Amino acid sequence: MKILHLDSSILGEGSASRAISAAIVDQLTRDELTAEVTYRDLAAEPLPHLTLEAWMALDQGPDVEQFLDADVVVIGTGLYNFTVPTQLKAWVDRIAVKGKTFSYDENGVTGLASGKRVIIGLARGNVYGEASPYRAYEHAETLLRSTFEFVGADVEFIIAEGIGFGEDARKAALDGALEQASRLTQRAPAESSIAA
Repeated sequence: MKILHLDSSILGEGSASRAISAAIVDQLTRDELTAEVTYRDLAAEPLPHLTLEAWMALDQGPDVEQFLDADVVVIGTGLYNFTVPTQLKAWVDRIAVKGKTFSYDENGVTGLASGKRVIIGLARGNVYGEASPYRAYEHAETLLRSTFEFVGADVEFIIAEGIGFGEDARKAALDGALEQASRLTQRAPAESSIAA
């Protein structure tokens, strides 16, 4: 099994999303002795924002090939100003590539990354769940779910939210997310359904 592990938080060691993504990878590799993990820190080594020249060469890019080569993609991200960090968005722009990860025909869009499992550890300072008055402000989960479903991948989220409400709330939210991560199993993408 090949795992691509991406982190995008600028908070370094204090990042809740980094703790969640590390726990996800630990769980997935616990019984998988042959797992190959490729780690990228998009905050420490950010990609430049997309330009016309870079966009025209995306189908040849190493980022899309690395994404396609992975069986499982694990992403750690926070909610920054209601969406993903720009470092992660720059990466997303490089893996949503016509002819590589999706195609168009007379029937519409076909995702070309079917069978790929994407697990996202998402940390949010506020609460944005279904009953929250701030639900419409949340654009990280929606962006990532839309992107990966568009390319045909199976998407799962493990979410710690309300971490900005003080130390007790942060600990409770992070403990809950880490517990969810500890229950992940090696299963086929079509059988995956963890969401929070």
